[in-house]
Amino acid sequence: MNNKLRPFVLIFIMGAMLASTGLADLAHASSNDALAPKSQVKDALALPLHTVTIATVSLQQSLLFYRDGMGMTVEGPLTITKTLEQAQRKMWNMPPDVSWETYRLYRKGVDSAIQIRLLVLSKPMPSIHDSWDSRELGPFSLGFPNTNTVALDKHIRKVGFGALNALESYPIPRPDGSSYQIDETIFNAPDFNHGVAITRGNGMAQLGPTDENGIGGPAYSAQVITDSESQLTFYTQVLGLEIRSDRVFKSAGDKGAMNLPNGSEFRFAIVYSKGATTGHMLFVDFHNISPLKPKHRPSLPNLGLGMWSFPVRSLQTVLDNAKAYGTEIVSVQKNLNDPLIGTRDVATMRAPNGFLIEVFEVQE
Repeated sequence: MNNKLRPFVLIFIMGAMLASTGLADLAHASSNDALAPKSQVKDALALPLHTVTIATVSLQQSLLFYRDGMGMTVEGPLTITKTLEQAQRKMWNMPPDVSWETYRLYRKGVDSAIQIRLLVLSKPMPSIHDSWDSRELGPFSLGFPNTNTVALDKHIRKVGFGALNALESYPIPRPDGSSYQIDETIFNAPDFNHGVAITRGNGMAQLGPTDENGIGGPAYSAQVITDSESQLTFYTQVLGLEIRSDRVFKSAGDKGAMNLPNGSEFRFAIVYSKGATTGHMLFVDFHNISPLKPKHRPSLPNLGLGMWSFPVRSLQTVLDNAKAYGTEIVSVQKNLNDPLIGTRDVATMRAPNGFLIEVFEVQE
């Protein structure tokens, strides 16, 4: 496999019934992780999430959070050929009067960490979100597993970023009846994104490998949605992913990391690539409170987290699935040379909520 096709560990903000990390085969073999795979990697169509694309006009704020705060390494601006720019403009529906510079943010020394494609736009665009409120629909977060959220919480606040609430610590049950502690803070990252610091205690592996400073990730991404059935059908039937856990949770209300109204309940679905122990997506669908609907589409070229990118074993199969399920296909590009994913056949399409999905074919 191309060395850029890295698996990732993804986890959302409530931490309940979570999988272990990219080193997780041993942990899963211990049968004390509720999300141990029952499927096989050989049956996967889409592989774990590879790249998250964020559009911004605030390069310095982005670097302050992701580089100075979360310790990521930055490359860029990258060389983007005219051919690639023209293809991306079609795939991402970029306006003709908007140009951009591309940066790659990654976790040095942690090959399994997700990478960020940061697009620094030449002019402001509408924002995907109107605020950091946890009830807003659309792409919610990137998560950063680490060995000491207490320390990371202090560091991020010192760098200058607030959070939805104070650090929350809570127990999570294990299949054997014991429990472990989660420490979690949901930070207010640039462009109304959320950056989540999360530590699993009591001997549990972190939710992704960590670097020499004890920080990992980004290692997960999540969305707040409505109409779970159509959303989950897209991810399972078009991309061939699987639902590994599907539960209803009651939040900790105004005391919790999400800072929701007291008594809030939501459906919490965890979606994996088949056989994977990493790379899952999390979907929250509120049951007894009304979500907030932002004014603008949750997609590029709007500012914020606007696209997920997946390696797939057969692009044609995904396109056939998309046609069968009435999915909007935005663009298909052949033999595209992209510094973040290599030379690939690439397509973009829209999930039912309008969120942009990029898929690119890989040969293993």
